[in-house]
Amino acid sequence: MAADRPPRTTVTSYDVARAAGVSQSAVSRCFKPGASVAPAKRDRIMAVARELGYAPNAIAQSLITKRSGLVAVIISNLTNLYYPEVLAELSRRLDARGMRVLLFALQAESDVDAVLAEVWRYRVDGIIAAARLLPAQLAAIAERGLPLVLYNRLSEGEPVASVCCDSVAGETLLIDRLVAAGHRRFGIISGPADSSVSNERVAAATARLALHGLVPLLAPGQFDHASGRAGLESLLAQADGGLDALVAANDLMAIGAIEAARARGLAVPGDLSVVGFDGVGPAGWDSFRLTTIRQPVQRMTEAAVALLAERIAQPELPPERRLFAGEFLPGASARLDPCPE
Repeated sequence: MAADRPPRTTVTSYDVARAAGVSQSAVSRCFKPGASVAPAKRDRIMAVARELGYAPNAIAQSLITKRSGLVAVIISNLTNLYYPEVLAELSRRLDARGMRVLLFALQAESDVDAVLAEVWRYRVDGIIAAARLLPAQLAAIAERGLPLVLYNRLSEGEPVASVCCDSVAGETLLIDRLVAAGHRRFGIISGPADSSVSNERVAAATARLALHGLVPLLAPGQFDHASGRAGLESLLAQADGGLDALVAANDLMAIGAIEAARARGLAVPGDLSVVGFDGVGPAGWDSFRLTTIRQPVQRMTEAAVALLAERIAQPELPPERRLFAGEFLPGASARLDPCPE
């Protein structure tokens, strides 16, 4: 019977050390990513650890090292297909450094105060935030001495380490290619009003169109499929002469707009060219083959994790911004002339 079983005792690193005939510090190094241990000794220690059922205690380690190994990742709008890919890459790269993700998801970027109140309840070593942070929020993080890296965002107060895709260059390229191909009646579907990424992309596209002497129609969106469909319907209701080009602030809305156009009997790109931004997986499906700007997620997440790890090790490092160019994917959803030489 279960009641007759002797109580299970906790195996410690000292037990493993005695059984393997090594020091306790050697056992600890075996379970520390990147620590130097002779291969033969590591194999012997790990074999004994498996036999005894030993696993290092994360809480005990944090008391010794003064670090929890936890990184708070704040991401807004998980319904955006771009963010699960970012989260997966961040998790993989942090894991390789012996750190773990503590995820905080926002329904809207304006909910940051409530999420930060939750972050303060945990002992995290740093924060990676793919959300808009106001000066007071940046100050609160700094007061707690927490290293911070902004992902695809810029700070609105004191300079902060950040990793960004060049949205301005990406939108400029999309607009220039569409105008060069003869498009003149433009519509733009934005993301949420409190999204700094959407605001930057829409401002860049609008400014570039102004340089070409063009004024677009605007419709609000929420970065999701449904608002892409609704956004196109709204734009077509506004446009007396119809549209010949649609610029969506992300791919998912562009895909929704393509489906809405087809439901109306419009050919894409014959009657309407549609472009997006991000380069998410479904954008490349044969049914869409969206013309878009693909963000270099792997390079950006690698840079974000490296910036954070550097500042955890050396908190006095100055802020640094790393800007990455997106890749233009011509797709088949837009009428474009051959790429100019």
